[in-house]
Amino acid sequence: MEKTRILLADDHLVVRMGLALMIGRQDDMELVGEAENGETAVSLAKELRPDVVVMDIQMPVMDGATATGRIRAEVPGSKILVLTTFGASADAARALGSGALGAISKDSSQDALLKAIRATARGESVIDDDIRASVETFRTAPKLSSRQIEILDYASRGLENAEIAKLLSITADGVKKHLKIIYAALGASTRAEATSLAIRLGLLG
Repeated sequence: MEKTRILLADDHLVVRMGLALMIGRQDDMELVGEAENGETAVSLAKELRPDVVVMDIQMPVMDGATATGRIRAEVPGSKILVLTTFGASADAARALGSGALGAISKDSSQDALLKAIRATARGESVIDDDIRASVETFRTAPKLSSRQIEILDYASRGLENAEIAKLLSITADGVKKHLKIIYAALGASTRAEATSLAIRLGLLG
């Protein structure tokens, strides 16, 4: 039986160890490499040419979404299954848009994860329902300008209009007008509510 060659990319050693143990027990799978960040994942993918890359979405040096795009461009034969957590809809959307075939929650059962890896190897897209809903919410999120996001970011840190205006070299009245537009776009009535919604929609980190 020809085994599916798998590369693991996750910055948490304990997670990699658990996944490696799980994969090692499968007759139809072979772990060919491990990466602790996206940059290493890209390098190993180019060297090892795995069938499937199981990619954590949030990693240091280079995040999973960026690494996904690089691998798909440089090693098109490798299929990518993204591992994500609740609340990472923006990153999951980026990864899927960059060529990841599927996305599954880190909280999924071992059986579900193994099925997802096998489906990915066959070229099938597997996306958890909750991730799909979260990604669709992000994709339909209201669009704010870079200046509006910048103002909302400062506001989320507790800065007053005058302080934000000074930092951005605009008037306090200009900041106030931007905030009104932001509130209307998000359907919010307060800074706290706007900030909370923006974070959930992936507009703020």
